[in-house]
Formats: sequence, structure tokens, C-alpha cells
Amino acid sequence: MDPNWSDNQPIYRQLRDRMVALILEGELKEGDPLPSVRAVAADYRLNPLTVLKAYQQLVDENLVEKRRGRGMYVSEGARRSLLAGERERFLHDEWPMILAVIRRLGFSADELFAQTPAETHPAPPPRGGEPKNP
Repeated sequence: MDPNWSDNQPIYRQLRDRMVALILEGELKEGDPLPSVRAVAADYRLNPLTVLKAYQQLVDENLVEKRRGRGMYVSEGARRSLLAGERERFLHDEWPMILAVIRRLGFSADELFAQTPAETHPAPPPRGGEPKNP
């Protein structure tokens, strides 16, 4: 995790968002323990109450579960739940602005796909037909 904090939002919220990113990226999987509050506080020179507040938000969102005396663990279904929410948020909040820029600059789908690395996104099937088998 990057220890640089922004002044745009509270640190506990930024820490919560970083944990969410770790879950979405698969670095923290279902059933994995979160780093201890003490370890995160020491590593990033944060007040333990700040870390606890971030973790409590994750618990409140059912992304993390507390196990008495053992710590906090990523809940089953956390990644799936996050993906659904993030996809919805992206389509509702970010995609309209991105689409407006694409239209304003006059990009075609072919131009955009040409800029997308093949390993991250396969080319779309030809229009009016099924994908060709190599």
C-alpha cells in the first residue's frame, strides 16, 4: 500500500478504499486476514483509532468479518459484492463523462480497441457474425 495520503478526504476513508482495492485486485481473497490494526498503524504512522474506523466501515459494509481474538477477515462474497457495486458506480458516474469525451474527440470503436492491449481485452467479434476461430 502506498503510504501517501491525500487531503481531499479523511485518511480512514482512503485506507478503507485501499483495502477495497486490494480485495478487488485479488491481493486479499475471501477468508484472508486483514493486516492487524497495530501493524497498519505502525507501518503508516497512523493513529490506531483511524485504522479501526476504516476497518469498521468494511465490517459495516459486510466486506470484512470480525473473529473475536483472531482479527478481521475478508468475508465470503466480498469481491463479488464490490464488483457489482463498482461496476454500477462506474456505469452511472464515470462512463457518461468518458463517453462524452470519446464523442467530443470523434473516436471510433476500432480506434479505441486498437489502443487496448490484446492481453487485457480481446478484440470484439466482427459485426454481423460470430467470432472467427484461428
